Amino acid sequence: MGYLSNTVVTVDAILTKKGRELLARGDGSFKITQFALADDEIDYSLYNPDHVSGSAYFGEAIENMPLLEAFPDETQIMKYKLTTLPRGTAKLPILDLGFSAIRLKQGASLAITPQTLNYLGSSQTFEAGGYVATIADARVLNTYNGVGINTQEAIALNSTTTLGTNVSKTVIGTSINLTGTTVNTLFGGNTQLQTTITVIGRDSGARLTIPVTIIQVTQ
Repeated sequence: MGYLSNTVVTVDAILTKKGRELLARGDGSFKITQFALADDEIDYSLYNPDHVSGSAYFGEAIENMPLLEAFPDETQIMKYKLTTLPRGTAKLPILDLGFSAIRLKQGASLAITPQTLNYLGSSQTFEAGGYVATIADARVLNTYNGVGINTQEAIALNSTTTLGTNVSKTVIGTSINLTGTTVNTLFGGNTQLQTTITVIGRDSGARLTIPVTIIQVTQ
């Protein structure tokens, strides 16, 4: 979603690639139940409390910035979602996945248990709402699901498949389980497959993306 103009409230809303995939299934899995706001294009360093014309102009440069049009790549838009944090928060929450990168051999499994740092007055905590995790190319994994959150939304996402197509897959949980693919033909002439996984705290809005590498096992 994007504002077409910052002088007239006209909103352009389009489906992401994931939304189009769900809509194309025609099985009722496409349901909009929530929305989020983000400020990806805003440079807050332009806020000028020393503007010679007074306080009404402190944010003038920000208000005159061009705004992004909506585009369908969910991995490149809305990276910086707006969230409500407790008054007096001095540090933004950040995620710790326990890994700076993931490397898995074919068929090997791994469980990711994210933790949120600097959140709700705690140096380290698990978010009650869990975490949203998106693998950019679902083909590189045999299994990919979230556990620990039993809402209807989480169950629906965790049970979907991608039918071997090179699309992203999103799951919800307090822990994320993944198993590397065993399909040798995906590697072609390569010995590794590479993609990324993006994890977002559902309560804090904290976000982290790390690389994922699947290593072919040769006989």
